[in-house]
Amino acid sequence: MDDPADLKHHTVNFQIRHVYIPAPHELLAELHGDDILQGEVLDVTQNGGGHGWFAVVHVEGLKNFLIVPVERILGVA
Repeated sequence: MDDPADLKHHTVNFQIRHVYIPAPHELLAELHGDDILQGEVLDVTQNGGGHGWFAVVHVEGLKNFLIVPVERILGVA
Protein backbone atom coordinates (compact mmCIF):
# COMPACT_ATOMS: atom_id res chain seq x y z
CA MET A 1 0.00 0.00 0.00
CA ASP A 2 1.44 3.31 -1.04
CA ASP A 3 -0.77 5.47 1.15
CA PRO A 4 -0.53 4.70 4.90
CA ALA A 5 -4.16 5.81 5.23
CA ASP A 6 -5.10 2.71 3.19
CA LEU A 7 -4.14 0.57 6.22
CA LYS A 8 -7.31 1.56 8.03
CA HIS A 9 -9.53 -1.48 8.74
CA HIS A 10 -6.82 -3.96 7.70
CA THR A 11 -5.25 -6.57 9.97
CA VAL A 12 -1.50 -6.03 10.41
CA ASN A 13 1.43 -7.85 12.05
CA PHE A 14 4.17 -6.24 14.15
CA GLN A 15 6.61 -6.99 16.96
CA ILE A 16 5.81 -5.97 20.53
CA ARG A 17 9.17 -4.17 20.75
CA HIS A 18 7.97 -1.73 18.10
CA VAL A 19 4.82 -0.62 19.93
CA TYR A 20 5.10 3.09 20.68
CA ILE A 21 2.13 3.52 23.07
CA PRO A 22 1.61 1.94 25.59
CA ALA A 23 5.15 1.05 26.62
CA PRO A 24 5.98 -2.55 25.65
CA HIS A 25 6.32 -3.61 29.30
CA GLU A 26 2.80 -2.34 30.01
CA LEU A 27 1.45 -4.22 27.02
CA LEU A 28 3.17 -7.45 28.07
CA ALA A 29 1.86 -7.09 31.62
CA GLU A 30 -1.68 -6.68 30.31
CA LEU A 31 -1.43 -9.61 27.89
CA HIS A 32 0.61 -12.03 29.97
CA GLY A 33 0.85 -10.65 33.50
CA ASP A 34 -0.97 -13.64 34.98
CA ASP A 35 0.90 -16.31 32.99
CA ILE A 36 2.94 -18.72 35.13
CA LEU A 37 6.59 -19.30 34.27
CA GLN A 38 8.74 -22.20 35.41
CA GLY A 39 12.49 -22.10 35.90
CA GLU A 40 15.47 -23.31 37.86
CA VAL A 41 16.62 -21.33 40.90
CA LEU A 42 20.33 -20.65 40.47
CA ASP A 43 20.84 -18.58 43.60
CA VAL A 44 18.97 -17.01 46.51
CA THR A 45 19.99 -13.67 47.94
CA GLN A 46 18.73 -11.23 50.54
CA ASN A 47 18.11 -7.65 49.50
CA GLY A 48 20.75 -5.37 51.00
CA GLY A 49 18.02 -3.08 52.32
CA GLY A 50 16.43 -5.91 54.29
CA HIS A 51 13.37 -6.11 52.03
CA GLY A 52 13.27 -9.89 51.84
CA TRP A 53 14.74 -12.76 49.88
CA PHE A 54 15.01 -13.00 46.09
CA ALA A 55 15.56 -15.98 43.80
CA VAL A 56 17.74 -15.76 40.68
CA VAL A 57 15.84 -17.93 38.19
CA HIS A 58 16.80 -19.30 34.78
CA VAL A 59 13.79 -19.81 32.50
CA GLU A 60 14.50 -21.88 29.40
CA GLY A 61 14.14 -19.76 26.27
CA LEU A 62 15.01 -16.45 27.97
CA LYS A 63 18.51 -15.03 27.64
CA ASN A 64 18.46 -13.14 30.94
CA PHE A 65 17.97 -14.48 34.45
CA LEU A 66 14.87 -13.34 36.33
CA ILE A 67 14.91 -11.97 39.87
CA VAL A 68 11.77 -12.99 41.76
CA PRO A 69 10.80 -12.27 45.37
CA VAL A 70 10.84 -15.63 47.17
CA GLU A 71 7.43 -14.93 48.76
CA ARG A 72 5.94 -14.73 45.22
CA ILE A 73 7.04 -18.25 44.23
CA LEU A 74 3.87 -20.29 43.78
CA GLY A 75 5.29 -23.78 44.06
CA VAL A 76 8.41 -25.91 44.14
CA ALA A 77 8.89 -29.06 42.10
